[in-house]
Amino acid sequence: MHHFAYRGGELYCEEVPLKKIAGEVGTPVYVYSRRTIVEHYRRLDEAFSGVPHLVCYSVKANSNLSVLSTLASLGAGADIVSGGELFRVLRAGIPPSRIVFAGVGKTEAEMSSALRAGILMFNVESRQEMHVLNEVAARSGLEAPVALRVNPDVDPETHPYIATGLREAKFGVGMREALELYEEARGLSHLRIRGVHQHIGSQITQVEPFRESVSRLRELVLELKARGLEVEYLNIGGGFGIPYRDEEVPYPSDYAEAIGPLVSELGCTLIMETGRMIVGNAGVLLTRVLYLKETGDKRFVVVDAAMNDLLRPALYHAYHEILPVDEKEGADQVVDVVGPVCETGDFLARERALPGVEPGELLAVMSAGAYGFTMSSNYNSRLRPAEVMVDGDRFAVVRERESYEDLIRGERVWP
Repeated sequence: MHHFAYRGGELYCEEVPLKKIAGEVGTPVYVYSRRTIVEHYRRLDEAFSGVPHLVCYSVKANSNLSVLSTLASLGAGADIVSGGELFRVLRAGIPPSRIVFAGVGKTEAEMSSALRAGILMFNVESRQEMHVLNEVAARSGLEAPVALRVNPDVDPETHPYIATGLREAKFGVGMREALELYEEARGLSHLRIRGVHQHIGSQITQVEPFRESVSRLRELVLELKARGLEVEYLNIGGGFGIPYRDEEVPYPSDYAEAIGPLVSELGCTLIMETGRMIVGNAGVLLTRVLYLKETGDKRFVVVDAAMNDLLRPALYHAYHEILPVDEKEGADQVVDVVGPVCETGDFLARERALPGVEPGELLAVMSAGAYGFTMSSNYNSRLRPAEVMVDGDRFAVVRERESYEDLIRGERVWP
């Protein structure tokens, strides 16, 4: 669900016509519905109300400060994977006691910053990382709270680039190795074991992979407790999928029904690192048609947004619905929607049936609120787009469009 809909033949975000935003801010531009973000978070939070839990929003999905501060006001925590994301969430007002730090390549500087901030815990992914974290904590005179990221070897049946819980993935430690590492961690002077963590992948559209992986984690938690290790948190990661096209996806209540009974008797607080479910369908990328082109049997719609603005179609061959901002009727044309970047892979859609459009018209690339701006770049020295937040009948620019001076900031001409 989301708050983008046609009214009187024109596409709106909540109470604001998208054409008005494009006219005042320009294109390409990301537009986010604050109401959608709030409602998605609340539905997830309420679904798990029967289990002690914490929703740690996955910052990599969308790290805009206005998105983060909105979620902070609702009581969300944060799942971070870098020092930059730590800086962002603290600036946005998310308490350190609600922050978990994941990722396979944390630097000592990042560890030190997170320790000084007093985060809830580190999700540790290897033996070497565990010992480095212990050393960093010792030098700081602090104790590092940790959970080991365990790889349950469950197939999430998603795109291979975002399947993270298989044994061949770079993430986490194997189930057999986990018990040994937990015993080792118990003997390290500046670590404190607080939980168990997993993350099996992203854009998962079935409940069963979560049921299976959490069942395996549950057995591990019971074994750890039998050995006298304190396990306060069971972190099941994220990956709850959303409908990009016509996928049938579970509701938050479906996940709660499947997972809740498995953890309710463990005496642990459940942590979920959810991002896409909250923000994915809360955002669109607005783009303007530049040219129409025919080459042989191919028809192209050339727009002012490109792979540097929204990478998912080029990287994952991901599907994003594309709607004309002015509602249209009539015969569809099969076209490729492409951008100005000098790569054959620069497309937003291929072989897509769209109503006939003309240069100057606006298109909305739907479901672009997650892994849109956060994966954008300056390839071809293109300026990254503005970001806009809508709340009811009001909107504001929450990230200004880059300028050419921004593009070269920090560079120097040799010598």
